[in-house]
Amino acid sequence: MDPIGRKLLEIAKDELGYTEKGDGYTKYGDWYAKNIEDGDSYFKTAPWCDMFLAWAADKAGVTEQAGQFAATVQHAKWFEKHDAWSTEPEPGALVFFDWSGSGDIDQIDHVGLVEKVDGKTLHTIEANADGYKLTRKTRSMDTVVGFGFPGRVKVEKKYAPKHAAPPPSVEKLTDTPATARTETRKHEPSSPDHHLPAQETVLGGVLAFVLCGTLALAAGRAAAAKAPSSPPVRLRKRGKHHRPATPVALPPDLTPADLDAADAGTTVMPALSAAVAQEAEDREFWGRIAHLREDEELSFWNSLHAEVSRGDEYASTRSFR
Repeated sequence: MDPIGRKLLEIAKDELGYTEKGDGYTKYGDWYAKNIEDGDSYFKTAPWCDMFLAWAADKAGVTEQAGQFAATVQHAKWFEKHDAWSTEPEPGALVFFDWSGSGDIDQIDHVGLVEKVDGKTLHTIEANADGYKLTRKTRSMDTVVGFGFPGRVKVEKKYAPKHAAPPPSVEKLTDTPATARTETRKHEPSSPDHHLPAQETVLGGVLAFVLCGTLALAAGRAAAAKAPSSPPVRLRKRGKHHRPATPVALPPDLTPADLDAADAGTTVMPALSAAVAQEAEDREFWGRIAHLREDEELSFWNSLHAEVSRGDEYASTRSFR
């Protein structure tokens, strides 16, 4: 027996005895008009042998295998197109008749369900049989055009995107029931074994990165604020006319050569006060130019400096009188 046809037979047996109304109205035609033909009222009173099978297929959930038609010729050709057409009978198959016995698929007049095969005799359940009712019939093969087998119709599987499924719950991600998770948050907020969901882990990493970056920036700014904007020891620029009133003599145990050697070998100068640095600098400078003391230009500046110094002393003396 055809497996899909079996389901149709179960529906049909429950409907045996249904009779159309006086004007030809049937509940099957009414359903077909509303669900298949967008409310076209014609089908409410139209011949209903095939519309009953469409209704039964919907009830059984096999519309893709059995088809939904009102015209028997189109229904038969649909089975032929799906390689589900045969001239050999089998219970559960849809049987298509031509009352003239032509065997031509374009001349089909009627359709029913094969309930039993007995040699060349078919036992069927047919809607709109005898022109007005759903009943069992006994037919010969003489008027049969062919059989449609819904179980042989191959249904293409519809693609279901992976993301169409509902997202997994937090319980599945963490393997922890919701109640246990609530208790853990209340009593063990810092438990090291707590596994965060992926999104919470990523968010925690981002927050930690931002926090570390903020702390590093604050530390850098503090260090920059402490750094001096100018050298701690200000060095005086040397020049030809730069000398004190009285040259500074080097200590007896220190020569200019010693100063040169110390200067060449020193990579980091220790922190000195401005006064000590100036003294050491002047000592080295005037030691280097001691042989120029007889220079006329230096003599001029020496005399000028002496005159200025005497004028300052004179003014100081008058201020005390």
